[in-house]
Amino acid sequence: MSLEQRLHQFLQRRQQNGALRTLADKHHLIDFSSNDYLGLAQQPLPTVENLPAGATGSRLLSGHYPLLEELENLLCTVHQAEAALVFNSGYSANLGLLGTLPRRSDVVLYDALIHASMHDGLRLAPAASFAFAHNDCAALEALLQAHAGKTIFVVVESVYSMDGDQAPLPELVDLCTQYGAYLMVDEAHSTGWMGPNGGGLCVALGLADRVFARLYTFGKAIGSHGAVVVGSETLRRYLINFSRPLIYTTAPSPHTIQRVLAVYQHLQTEGAHLAEVLQQRIQYFQQKLVSSALPLVHLPSDSPIQCLLVPGNEAVVACSQHLEEAGLDVRPIRSPTVPAGQERLRICLHTHNSLADLDALFEALLAFTRLGVRSSGPQSGV
Repeated sequence: MSLEQRLHQFLQRRQQNGALRTLADKHHLIDFSSNDYLGLAQQPLPTVENLPAGATGSRLLSGHYPLLEELENLLCTVHQAEAALVFNSGYSANLGLLGTLPRRSDVVLYDALIHASMHDGLRLAPAASFAFAHNDCAALEALLQAHAGKTIFVVVESVYSMDGDQAPLPELVDLCTQYGAYLMVDEAHSTGWMGPNGGGLCVALGLADRVFARLYTFGKAIGSHGAVVVGSETLRRYLINFSRPLIYTTAPSPHTIQRVLAVYQHLQTEGAHLAEVLQQRIQYFQQKLVSSALPLVHLPSDSPIQCLLVPGNEAVVACSQHLEEAGLDVRPIRSPTVPAGQERLRICLHTHNSLADLDALFEALLAFTRLGVRSSGPQSGV
């Protein structure tokens, strides 16, 4: 069998399982799929003229410049940290953080639902790693006790990307303090809309100074691209010296950094209002769930991520296609991204979704539940 034949065979298998991924431009539809929770990706903001088009090299070569330092200083204030280090993306930041810090004699304990980028970071680390049941503090404590005496890292998200629920951060912080473990929190989906000036859930709960390392991304509510790891100055210096995704990657362009800086400055005056509008959309969605008596299982969430279970890849793709025909962009989340039987619609709410948009969404969902599942082909989604 040639390599081309082998690749084709894998793709055929994906298609037969209803899990073949494709790329599609659906920007003409009403947006219920993007992570642009505050609508900032669509908003023009002031920029500085005559910026270089590229960073020209990694930050250790020619890619470090004053705008990066200005942004990192502001991020220390917003996210209440001693030091900050910008990365090109949340994915590379997780690779750089988790693949660099744990050593062979250490142990990593992680929530079973952490993001794929965190799993990939752990694959690069020589330390042993063990999962605990999602948001189960008793299960975590049992693992902490079992590995007492070792350097232990505990890895969680503040708001989970596939379920939309929150981590029990106060309990997690207390457990890590009790057992001397180092808590690392990915705040990708709380950045920008939670806490003062969009500082995230740890800041909102007053826990920022009790978490060893936190990660914030710019590609979701901030509406741009990139990420930052915040923590101690020692952590920052260590990552600069040992984090391969930082050392061997061209730095973000000045245009990107200026945009992120402008958004964070904008949030200092407009962030509270935008967060209030977003909360109104979340509350309206939850009210519609009750009043419409939609016969789909809803995963409890107070975040912009609202998930409805439509078990089976074929069924969830058919539902997504039905919504697309109604002018709505709602993507299916299929197995193996989620476990078989947990396939779902991942509905993302935004400040730019009108109440009429939400009414149309529920009308289309109710209409689908009265239809049988149709056969379907490839679908953009995960």
